[in-house]
Amino acid sequence: MAQGRTKRRGWIVGPVLAVTLLLGGGTALTSCSFAAEDVQSSGSGSSRPASKDAESKPAVPEPVAVVTPEADAVEVNPISVPAITVEQGTLESAELAPVSGGEPVPGELSADGTTWTATGTLAFNTPYALTFTLADANGDTSTQTRKFTTVSTANEANAVMYPQDGSVVGTGQPLELSFSEPVLNKQAVEEAITVTSTSGQVGAFYWISDTKVRYRAEEFWAPQSTITVDMKLLGVDFGNGMIGNFNKTASFSTHNNRLAVVDNADKMMRVYIDGQLTRTFPVTLGNEDWPSTIGYHVIMDQHESIPFRAESIGLKPGDEHYYEPVTAHNASRISNGGAFIHEALPSAQPILGKSNVSHGCIGMSPEGAKYIYDNFDAGDVVQVLNTGYGPMFVWDGFGDWNMPWAEWVSQPKQ
Repeated sequence: MAQGRTKRRGWIVGPVLAVTLLLGGGTALTSCSFAAEDVQSSGSGSSRPASKDAESKPAVPEPVAVVTPEADAVEVNPISVPAITVEQGTLESAELAPVSGGEPVPGELSADGTTWTATGTLAFNTPYALTFTLADANGDTSTQTRKFTTVSTANEANAVMYPQDGSVVGTGQPLELSFSEPVLNKQAVEEAITVTSTSGQVGAFYWISDTKVRYRAEEFWAPQSTITVDMKLLGVDFGNGMIGNFNKTASFSTHNNRLAVVDNADKMMRVYIDGQLTRTFPVTLGNEDWPSTIGYHVIMDQHESIPFRAESIGLKPGDEHYYEPVTAHNASRISNGGAFIHEALPSAQPILGKSNVSHGCIGMSPEGAKYIYDNFDAGDVVQVLNTGYGPMFVWDGFGDWNMPWAEWVSQPKQ
């Protein structure tokens, strides 16, 4: 990791949320019908001995209750709606509460007394008891209890968002959501997430893997705009028995437009702020064996100093391109593969603007590297031209902008 001061201008490490998200299990919320006489009861209906008053009452049918979830159901989705419907009688009362104690779940009894519906949200990994009292046409009552348990902790699924809520980032920063469990029902998850921007830009999702999805617009975000992410993932079935465990709204904003264009043709970096050329610096890029990738790169994080080890890019002592451990200064990461903009080693300073000697990084003068470190942030864009090598992949850092829009939006969701 970095030595010295480290700047992390966005990574949401957690949106807001809990962690481990997904529920699971396929609880089938099937209904169960039963007559009052089929269940142990209390009250004046079937529990009292016959009397002259009872004998004088006309015979009436027993109330029949249809209850969801069914008795002893497990892995019940917390967004399910427990309900009771009564035929041949009415409901005197109903209460749904955790078995271990706590506040009852709010519910509503219909005006005619034939239905009760929960109006509150259930908790995860909780046994509940639904207790209700039925009355027949004669007013005789019986009380019943049905128990069920919601989705277990092992089947909860969570997600974290990058950039984190409240971040201010560059205009090239895609939205990224990382899920605690693989998402098989990708379409369902996408439909549970709404992304809006004050610039009016509309984007699309692209799945990097079953646990990571990105969202971007066709063009870079407009400067000074706000992107809002409304995640309604509570109760969403991710597949494989995993259920989303939260709802959250988060947002991030963009600052002004900052772009660094690095051209291997003359080995110069030109810095544009809000479209105006402000600085020009000589650079050295990756050599023939370790060429720099072309296309758009997005600054991921920045470090005042950070150790570089040849082992991190697969080199071992004795290899032709192996180098001894060094410490890089004013380093701005632009790929997962180890590419940085940083201050070149003293031995490379004389050849800046003349030849390429790096392992894929962009080496600069001390002044140039510090300028980028001080004036660029996470999400700002670096464009590399004319290295003769292919573009950075979407999964290698934030190479999202190198994928044609038509390809981005046509990805199959399963």
